[in-house]
Amino acid sequence: MMGAVAVVLAYLIGSIPFGLIVVKLMTGADVRAAGSGNIGATNVLRTTGRKAGIVTLVLDGLKGAAAVWMAIALSGGSTFWMSFAALAVLAGHAFPVWLHFKGGKAVATFTGAFAVLTPLPLLAIALIFVGVVAWTRYLSLGSVIAAGLFPVACFLILHPEWPVMVASLAAAVLVIDRHRQNIARIRADEEHVFQFRRTIA
Repeated sequence: MMGAVAVVLAYLIGSIPFGLIVVKLMTGADVRAAGSGNIGATNVLRTTGRKAGIVTLVLDGLKGAAAVWMAIALSGGSTFWMSFAALAVLAGHAFPVWLHFKGGKAVATFTGAFAVLTPLPLLAIALIFVGVVAWTRYLSLGSVIAAGLFPVACFLILHPEWPVMVASLAAAVLVIDRHRQNIARIRADEEHVFQFRRTIA
């Protein structure tokens, strides 16, 4: 019973739109009206600046970690409930109830959740992410490739129980699906390259 409560709370935690809140508090603006209109850290960085982007990134990552930690506490460390809490917090970020189910791409929240649930596979794909971004300067491409390889890393490194494999596969599908527009822009050679500074007034 408490495990199910943890999953519901994980979704609600994931639904907290930190990017929207951070930009509103710092500038009074609505980040959804600028750049890509996304509430995630990348759009916050591009439209509001480095400080706001970093704060959003950290908070979005922490909510992912907090959801899994809470599932550990409430379920007694059940792998089943930890795995589904990780999925629930990602779903909350991508489809937040407070914003009519229009949220972010869940990469930072994915990182926080699986840093607790599967730290070694996450480290492996983080290295791949850094390599892809350094080579191409596309954050979105790094995210898509890393997400796609994540279930493989989980299987090869951990040989985990089935709930972890299901969570890793579902999380990968979610992150890749949320990047559909980015993939289309990469194919059209129209995607933004990564710059660690504000690019839109």
